[in-house]
Amino acid sequence: MTPPVTSPVTSTEFSSPPSPDRSVSGKSLSAKTEAVATGHPLAAQTAMEMLGRGGTAVDAAIAADAILGVVEPMATGLGGDSLAMLLPPGEPPLTYNGTGKSPIALTAEHVADLPGQKIPERHPYSVTVPGLARGWADLHARFGRLPFADLLAPAAKLAREGFAVAPICAREWRIFAQVIQNDPASNAIYKGDAIPKAGDLFQNPALADLLDALAKDGPDAFYKGERAEAIERAAKARGALLTTEDLASHQGFYDRPVRRMFKGIEVLECPPNTHGIGVLKALEVLNTMDLPISDPMSMVEVVKATREGMKYARKTVADPSGNTVCTAIVDREGFAVTLMSSVFKRFGSGIGVPELGICLQNRGHGFSAPGHINGVAGGKRPYHTVIPAAALKDGRFHAVFGVVGGLMQPQGHIQMMMRLAAWGQDVQEAMNAPRWRLESDTQIALESGSDPAFAVALKAAGFEDANGAGELGGRSDFGGAQCVMRGPDGGLIAGSDPRKDGTKLGR
Repeated sequence: MTPPVTSPVTSTEFSSPPSPDRSVSGKSLSAKTEAVATGHPLAAQTAMEMLGRGGTAVDAAIAADAILGVVEPMATGLGGDSLAMLLPPGEPPLTYNGTGKSPIALTAEHVADLPGQKIPERHPYSVTVPGLARGWADLHARFGRLPFADLLAPAAKLAREGFAVAPICAREWRIFAQVIQNDPASNAIYKGDAIPKAGDLFQNPALADLLDALAKDGPDAFYKGERAEAIERAAKARGALLTTEDLASHQGFYDRPVRRMFKGIEVLECPPNTHGIGVLKALEVLNTMDLPISDPMSMVEVVKATREGMKYARKTVADPSGNTVCTAIVDREGFAVTLMSSVFKRFGSGIGVPELGICLQNRGHGFSAPGHINGVAGGKRPYHTVIPAAALKDGRFHAVFGVVGGLMQPQGHIQMMMRLAAWGQDVQEAMNAPRWRLESDTQIALESGSDPAFAVALKAAGFEDANGAGELGGRSDFGGAQCVMRGPDGGLIAGSDPRKDGTKLGR
C-alpha cells in the first residue's frame, strides 16, 4: 500500500510577502584579508571568530553552517545534504558532494500508482540519506585546522540556550506551519502549536545533544548506533524506507568543477547530480551576445538562454525544483569556499526525529519517472538543486558565491553573472536588483521593482505572468545570494542578500 501523502502548501494559504527592504543592505563590504557573507548574523560572527582563531575558510564555513542549521531549521540541518566549492590556494579547484542516496529498498514499483510515477514533494518515499554530518567531517579532515569540536560548540550552545527568531525565518515558519503540524514529532520539535514569531526565543535541546555527540565522536555518532536507529524508527513510523543500513553506507566524495568562460571570467559549477550544467549552458550562449544593460531585450535574451539551460538540465539530470543556506568565505591565506546545505523544501519531508531535534530531507522528490536517466531507484543520488559556485580570473580566485532557492539557484547564478561580469555592477548592487524567476518554460514571475519595459518585452516574446505559480506563489522566492569577490585593489568585496536575514563581515 502506498503511504499517505502529506498535504502540500498552497499559494492560497498566505498573502503575497512584502518586497525585501534593499535599503538595509547598504553597500558592499570592503575587507583587506578575510570576509564572510552568510544568511544570519550569528553565523557570520561565528565564522569570523573561527578565522580570528587561525581557522581556515573551511573551519569557518562549517561553524557558520552549524549555526544556520539551528537558526533556520526550515532551510537546513543535519537531516539534509551539503555541497561545497573549494579554491585552496596553490591547488586546483575542487567540489565536495555530500548528497545522500535513496534507500536501497526504493524501487520503480513504489511509484507505479503515484501521479506521473514521480514522488510528490513531501511523500514518505522522498526521504533520502542525510549527507551533512559526514560532509562536515570530510571537509574538516582534509582542510580544517581548528579542533572539530570547537567548530560545533557555538551551535550546540545556541540550540541549548535558545536564540531570537529572525524576521524572515519567522515568516517562513508561519507559512510552512502545515508541514510540521502534519507530523507529531516535527510538531513537537518546531512548536507547531505555537509557531514562533520574530523575536521569540526558540530552543532545541535535542539538537544540542546531537551536535555535542558529533563533536565528541564524529559522524559515526549520526550514521551508526542509537541515533541511526532513531532515524530509522521515525522514518518507518511515517512509511519512509530509510534504514540503518542506508545510513551506515553513506559516503561523500570530492570531484572537479565543470566550467565555462563568460565575459572574461571562468565560472565554476558543481557537476551532476546538480543542475550547475544548466547555468553553464546558458552562459555559453550569452557569452557571444552583445547585451547592453539599457535595452530591456537584453534581459529577455537572458531569460531565453536560462530557459534552454534548464531544459538541458531537465533532460540530462532531472526535473529541477527547495530551500537552502549559503556561506561564502575567503580567509587571510586566500582559501575561498562556498558551502551550502539544505533539507530541500521548507522543513524537508516534514518527518521529524524527536530524539535528534531534526527533520529529514525530501530529496527523493528530485527523481524523475522510471525510464529517465534520473528515474526512481534504490541506492541512487537524485537530481540536486544545490549549486555552490565560484569564478576565476586569469586563473586565480575571483569570487565565491551561491544563490539559495531551489529552482531559483541556476536562474540566480545567471542573473548575478550578467550583472557582475557583463555589466560590471557592484556586488551588493547586483544582489539588490529585482529578479525574475521562470516557473515554467512560458511563465515568469517578476519581483517588485522590475522595469515595466522588461515586462512589456517579455509579453511580446510570448511569456506569461506567473502570478500564483510556484510553491510560494511565484511572488516571493527570488532566492538569497551570498558572495565574496576579489576587488580591483586585491582586497575583498562582500555582499549579502536583503531577501534573507544575513549579513557580511570582514577585516
